[in-house]
Amino acid sequence: MTTSRPLTMTVIGASPQHGELPVRIAILVVAALAALAGCTTAPQRPNPAELRRQVADTERAFAKTMADRDYAAFTSFLSSEAVFFSGPEPRHGKQEVADWWKRYYDKPQAPFSWEPERVEVLDSGTLALSTGPVRDPNGKLIATFTSIWRLEAPGTWRIIFDKGNEVCDCPKS
Repeated sequence: MTTSRPLTMTVIGASPQHGELPVRIAILVVAALAALAGCTTAPQRPNPAELRRQVADTERAFAKTMADRDYAAFTSFLSSEAVFFSGPEPRHGKQEVADWWKRYYDKPQAPFSWEPERVEVLDSGTLALSTGPVRDPNGKLIATFTSIWRLEAPGTWRIIFDKGNEVCDCPKS
């Protein structure tokens, strides 16, 4: 008569007296590890409405720097890679943009104001576009703006592109 032995497997690197592990236990360990791996959650997709609100709030705060005459706060919204279509040539980099825009902060009254009218965010939640009216100190529409914002840290949007377009003060036909 033969004696039946439980099916075992050798654990590499174990000492000889503890070198075999019953297959059932090994299967349970593998199953438990697989179950734990299934407990991890996939990264949550950003909520588009929340992201649009964040960007609109950021744009409004950016515009408030002009109303408050707060040049330092203005520069804090600029990405180091910012490109602004200001003046005859695009301005590249935070410092060049900031230097060009300083002129708009020198006088006691803001020369213009702006606000977001529309905001769209990529599905990835990393880039956004805001656009809206630009008004003179009397509230007259003088231009529109389009800005591209990049999420540079959780909840921190910085402007990377900005372009204004004058509006035509043409008679309606």
